[in-house]
Amino acid sequence: MPKLYLLGGENVSKRSACEVNEQAFHDVGNDPVILVIPWAKASFDKTYLRRKILTDYFISMGADMVDFVDYSESKEIITQKIASSGLIYLTGGLVTALVERIKRAEIEDLLRSYSKVIVGRSAGALALCKKCVITGRHSKRMHLFDGLGLVDLTVKAHYRPQNDKLLSILSMQQEIYVIPTESAIVIEKGELSFLNKIYLFSDGKKQRLN
Repeated sequence: MPKLYLLGGENVSKRSACEVNEQAFHDVGNDPVILVIPWAKASFDKTYLRRKILTDYFISMGADMVDFVDYSESKEIITQKIASSGLIYLTGGLVTALVERIKRAEIEDLLRSYSKVIVGRSAGALALCKKCVITGRHSKRMHLFDGLGLVDLTVKAHYRPQNDKLLSILSMQQEIYVIPTESAIVIEKGELSFLNKIYLFSDGKKQRLN
C-alpha cells in the first residue's frame, strides 16, 4: 500500500503548497524519479504549458527526473514507468476524466499495489478515494462520484466556507473529509495525519481536525 498525500489544491505557478510536496519528496529520499499521471488527453499534455511548469517545479525541489504517462502508451510501458518511479503525482482537472482514463489504461491495480508515495492534487486527491464530492456549477449543488478506492474515505477538495450548508446536508449520509487548498491529508498504513487545516463533516456537523 502506498503512502498517500491528498492535497486539496495548489497554484502550481506560485508553488503555493510547496511544503506539502517537500514532505512527500522527503519521504522518497534523494533524487526521486517523479511520474505524473495527467487527466488531459495525451496529445494535449505534450504541448501543455503546465507540463513544463510542473517539471521545472519538481526539478527545483530535487527530482532527478520527471516523466509523464501518455495514455496512448501500452500497459507494459506504463507499468515500467510506474515501477521505475519513487513518487507518482496525479494532477488536478476533471476527476471524472482522470478516473475514466486510469481505468481505461488498466493501471488501477498498479496504483493499488504501488509501495512508495502517491500525491494526488485536487482531482488527483479525489480520484484516490472511495467516493468524492463534486460541486456543481455556481456551487449550488453537490453529488458523490466513485473514485478508485485506494483509501476508504469520502473527500471534498478546494473547500470554501460557502459550501458548508450543502456539505452538512450531504454528511447526513456519510462522513466527508474536507481539504482546503494547500492543505493535505496524509495516509500511511491506515493512519491519517493532517497538514494545515482539515475539516470533517459528520451527521450535519462540522469540526476541525487539527
